[in-house]
Amino acid sequence: MLQRLIIVVIRIVTNTFFRRIDIIGTENIPADGAVIFAGNHPNALMDGWLLTATCGRWPLYFVVNAKLWNYRLLVPLLNASGAVPVYRREEHEGEVDNQKAFARLYEIMEAGNCMGIFPEGVSHTESRMARLKTGAARIALTVTARGKSRVSIVPCGLNYMHRHRFRSQVLIEFGAPIEIDDDWVERFQKEELATIRRLTDELASALQGVTLNAPDWRTLRFIQTARRLYKPSSVVLSPAQYVELNRRFLDQYELASSDQELSELQNELENYQAQLDMLGLKDYQLRQPLTPGHAFRKIVGRALWMLALLPLAIPGALLHLPVGWIAATVGERFSYEMDDVATLKVFATILLLPALYVAIAVVVGTSFGAWWAIAVVIGLTVSFTASVRIIEAEAGILVSIVSVARLARLDAEVADLRATRVKLVGKVRSLVDRHSDPAMPRMFTEKDFGRNTES
Repeated sequence: MLQRLIIVVIRIVTNTFFRRIDIIGTENIPADGAVIFAGNHPNALMDGWLLTATCGRWPLYFVVNAKLWNYRLLVPLLNASGAVPVYRREEHEGEVDNQKAFARLYEIMEAGNCMGIFPEGVSHTESRMARLKTGAARIALTVTARGKSRVSIVPCGLNYMHRHRFRSQVLIEFGAPIEIDDDWVERFQKEELATIRRLTDELASALQGVTLNAPDWRTLRFIQTARRLYKPSSVVLSPAQYVELNRRFLDQYELASSDQELSELQNELENYQAQLDMLGLKDYQLRQPLTPGHAFRKIVGRALWMLALLPLAIPGALLHLPVGWIAATVGERFSYEMDDVATLKVFATILLLPALYVAIAVVVGTSFGAWWAIAVVIGLTVSFTASVRIIEAEAGILVSIVSVARLARLDAEVADLRATRVKLVGKVRSLVDRHSDPAMPRMFTEKDFGRNTES
């Protein structure tokens, strides 16, 4: 019962934190049997929450770094969710003993349950995946070889648009499962270590197919700039299309990296992006001239939306603002690493907000009856939702006002950059036409480019 409550809370949290969650490949998830969900690890505990909320299998037992048990705030939830602590050699002097952890994981798998693991071993912010640890492969092969359960490994790609930004977007892609069949077991029994490494390499290749991986951040920034220029302004990309287009650009970049014209274009795009950064502008602001009337309508529209939501948000503000302040303080003061700050803030909110609602419900229910208590909790939930929407509208208004001010003040520089952008759009699309695989279906049609007014 407690575990089901936890997954409900996790779904509420993830759908609140992210404005949009796209999921593809759910047909690759086995409906029953032992499954290891193996994902990349760019965003600390948020990665585990997203897999829990979207994989469709429960219970899901995660392999978790034992250091998290140092956070007293997290311990009750970690234990209640069935997380299995594992010690990393890099964080402990001498040898570490994970025999109990592996025994527990074997027990989970042999019962036909599911586990989640991040084979990179640690959350990181690099532009590509780190070398995978062998734990997932070892567990899958050992359990299947014992004969009590046959294990499948499902590669899970977590692709964040802006991973730490509130109300951003994320794409979760489940790849084709790696079935641990009799051939794998036979090889494992003959050459244990070599087979574990071979399966780990196959998993790494599968994860490469569902994530974005660039050799370095310079290359990834170039690819993202080129993708923005290539995309017709008339087309709105979903997170899945965004990731797929970036992935295609990365693949073709690696094949054509020796092309002199491509190298020259990379330098030109880097200069263009540097000018945008220096002026505090974004590429989308140069696609079409921003008229004062259009900007004014957007600002007024968002302001009216805020005014409409304000009566709903105000009643709960006195309760929600202190919770936000406490959560922020907990995240800043009690995190051991920078990568854990956001996680601790969310965990503090998860603990504080429901506790506050329950306390208020008890007080109201005791004084006025159960129906009034229910009504107050529903009202607070609506108020919290309205507050989130107001924050979004407020951010949009601020961006619009700053954009108009900058575009008006930098009129000559903006005109030069727009002319530069038109030339770069032509160069990018010409190179894409030359290097793209003719057998691969195109994401945009000539009609999409024909409706484009930016070039």
